[in-house]
Amino acid sequence: MTASIRFGLDRLLEEPALRRPLAGRRVALLAHPASVTRGLSHSLDALGALPDITLTAAFGPQHGLRGDKQDNMVESPDFIDPLHGIPVFSLYGEVRRPTDAMMDTFDVLLVDLQDLGCRIYTFITTLRYVLEAAARHGKAVWVLDRPNPAGRPVEGLVLRPGWESFVGAGPLPMRHGLTMGELARWFVATLKLDVECEVIAMEGWQADAAPGYGWPLGERSWINPSPNAPNVSMARAYAGTVMLEGTTLSEGRGTTRPLELFGAPDIDARAIRAEMQHLAPHWLAGCVLRECWFEPTFHKHAGKLCSGLQIHVEDPAHYDHGAFRPWRLQALAFKALRRLQPNYPLWRDFPYEYEHDRLAIDLINGSELLRRWVDDPAATPADLDALTVPDESAWAAEREPFLLYR
Repeated sequence: MTASIRFGLDRLLEEPALRRPLAGRRVALLAHPASVTRGLSHSLDALGALPDITLTAAFGPQHGLRGDKQDNMVESPDFIDPLHGIPVFSLYGEVRRPTDAMMDTFDVLLVDLQDLGCRIYTFITTLRYVLEAAARHGKAVWVLDRPNPAGRPVEGLVLRPGWESFVGAGPLPMRHGLTMGELARWFVATLKLDVECEVIAMEGWQADAAPGYGWPLGERSWINPSPNAPNVSMARAYAGTVMLEGTTLSEGRGTTRPLELFGAPDIDARAIRAEMQHLAPHWLAGCVLRECWFEPTFHKHAGKLCSGLQIHVEDPAHYDHGAFRPWRLQALAFKALRRLQPNYPLWRDFPYEYEHDRLAIDLINGSELLRRWVDDPAATPADLDALTVPDESAWAAEREPFLLYR
């Protein structure tokens, strides 16, 4: 990484010429706790301190503007910001899409959200919803771009038609390899939106540069964009470990390493790892899978000792960014468990992100294909590759015109 990297927010604050088109317009901000400047001031405070910006509203996505909601599917209320005296509207409360009244409070919406580079992360869906609302209301959306901490690799099945949801904003693979600014350009084009959409691009971002491979390690502080996204290791593993939310296995919520490990009291993690190695050793490349024991303090299996595996992607001696395939690795763990314990109650049947009629694992994957592969005793890793590789190749070509950073 270069020492001169600047995120979109920093450029907007430091370059008055970029702000000039905002003069005389009412400005709103969509942000969360990781929406900070290089000096770690929150974007709401930094923008509110500028005399040439008229802030009239703010919006918070899932987990809230302040990130106060620990678990998934816990709504945030609207409130008045005590410092700036402006309304803060929740887009994860009574509504998911901004209402007409909310849209009437501004002319330009600044979107400053740190993403994790995974289709299921709901900030992507919120971005789509505000773009669609802006197109209907004749408002502008400016995306203040930030890095994709998972970098450019592409992995996973593309969401199938009819499987759109709050965790599936469109026909993207699980690991899409785009920034929020690039995603905005893709949404505008594919949804054919007539909207003023500007991207304040980063300066100096090198997506493939070591050691961060997407995140400027050693140069910018990591702030949790959501409560269980505590570090870059989690961001790297998330495109696979997020599938655990649709299972009865713990994803490590209630531990200090959420979404980097998985397990349960009634599985044999050592046997699972051995079976994974037997089935598809090449799917374990680029990381170290370590047997561990953990006891969640809350959430699934709270207070129970779990046999588990932790995915280690932080040691440069073991981590290979190009070889690491978290979605396949986690899918392989499910397959190994199914082979070892065919009747294990793996799939968690519960209302997931306001969906009651479809299994969470299917919503997460954007189709039933992954679950069917896991549950089919005759299906092999090669069979899953046969489904997935064409999707990945097609997406790599489709995204090419929208890339802002080479």
